[in-house]
Amino acid sequence: MGEKQKIQITALGLFPYKGMNLIRGVHQVQHLDSLETFEIRDDDIVVVTYPRSGTTWTQYILSLLYHEDQMTEGSNKPIQELVLQQQTINKNIRPQGLREKGKVIYIARNPKDVAVSLFHLQNFTKVLKSEPDFNTFLNQFLKGEVLGGSWFDHVADWYAHKDEFDILSMTYEDMIKDTRGAIVRISNFLGKKLDDQTIDTIVDKSSFKNMKEDPQARRDKQHPAVFEQSGSFIRKGKVGDWKIMFTVAQSEGFDQIYMEKMKDLALEFDWKL
Repeated sequence: MGEKQKIQITALGLFPYKGMNLIRGVHQVQHLDSLETFEIRDDDIVVVTYPRSGTTWTQYILSLLYHEDQMTEGSNKPIQELVLQQQTINKNIRPQGLREKGKVIYIARNPKDVAVSLFHLQNFTKVLKSEPDFNTFLNQFLKGEVLGGSWFDHVADWYAHKDEFDILSMTYEDMIKDTRGAIVRISNFLGKKLDDQTIDTIVDKSSFKNMKEDPQARRDKQHPAVFEQSGSFIRKGKVGDWKIMFTVAQSEGFDQIYMEKMKDLALEFDWKL
């Protein structure tokens, strides 16, 4: 998108960009325009998720894997500076070199929990228009009219093309069920051999309790003017929180749309956690 491209601002304080909805004043078009030609190195690791799908958690794990001082001293830098992530990567905004170089870690999360987490984020941050009615927000989510655009398109596209990349695909639910196993999978994928004590330390350090207490993992602590004072950028980290928010009718309607859109995708979530 060049300078001549008109940016349409949506009602939610978002603007559409190549199939995604991004935040005006936060996501810079000049930066987005450069992503396709961004130079990928052999040792680059790109974490890709739809928003609220375990991005910060995965970044935190990687920071512990690659920055040993994090294990003992902690960091004086935000996690986002230690480990870069790309929620703004979809089929239309992928670095061309990513197919030949680098590694991708893709995390997908149960979309019902994603919707609930994104609903709370939208009402916690000041850069998006608040929407106190969950039913209204849920309809927007299902239509792809929220931050990140369509969850269905984002996940389906990456899974449809995953064989084109050196990629490790995981679900948030599997990471919750077996965090230690997930960390071992990540370290093996990256060619890092860890002893049991190191793995145990990473499991402990990357717990949601510890992350919530670490200001370097929380964007609301790094950018307090952008968020409301009550709440936390890192909320619960739990699976199944949707059961508290969804009515039976909302859940059934969601299931129907999910089956229609994702029926051909070889991806299964543990809905019963």
